Amino acid sequence: MMKEHSSQFLRLSVALLALGAAVPAVAEDAAMGEMAMVNPSDIKWSDAPASMPKGAKVAVLYGDPGKDGPFVIRLKMPAGYKIPPHWHTQSEDLTVISGALYLGEGDMVDMKKAHALKAGGFHYLPGKAHHYAFTKTPTVVQVSSTGPIDINYIDPKDDPAAKQ
Repeated sequence: MMKEHSSQFLRLSVALLALGAAVPAVAEDAAMGEMAMVNPSDIKWSDAPASMPKGAKVAVLYGDPGKDGPFVIRLKMPAGYKIPPHWHTQSEDLTVISGALYLGEGDMVDMKKAHALKAGGFHYLPGKAHHYAFTKTPTVVQVSSTGPIDINYIDPKDDPAAKQ
């Protein structure tokens, strides 16, 4: 029995070493971009773009959401923030960092049918899925996707950029 465990450990060690040797070649692939490390004190917040309701702040952690390619952003929303029904061309991965984000599906806001996603919660949103979101307390979410990012409001009257 002991010999069997030693043999398994040896095979696992060899496999991990082989994988480790391959990582530098993959990491040097220019298509993968450069490594990014961001501490909370280094995050630079700015007003969210005009396509978002006023009051939110955004920070770009990786990539450029306005260009083709992967990106990671954080969105900081105050209590009572509402994003009317909309959809995005690309799929998104969303993680709640703090607070709670209430998400609902469809073309109409129904606050009673929204799902509360608490800090640490995760949501995968397929591209073109109609949804809405709101907060009751200050909330920060992290969004990972592929650019360029867009927001297409179901009712064009809800688009804050059109009101400017």
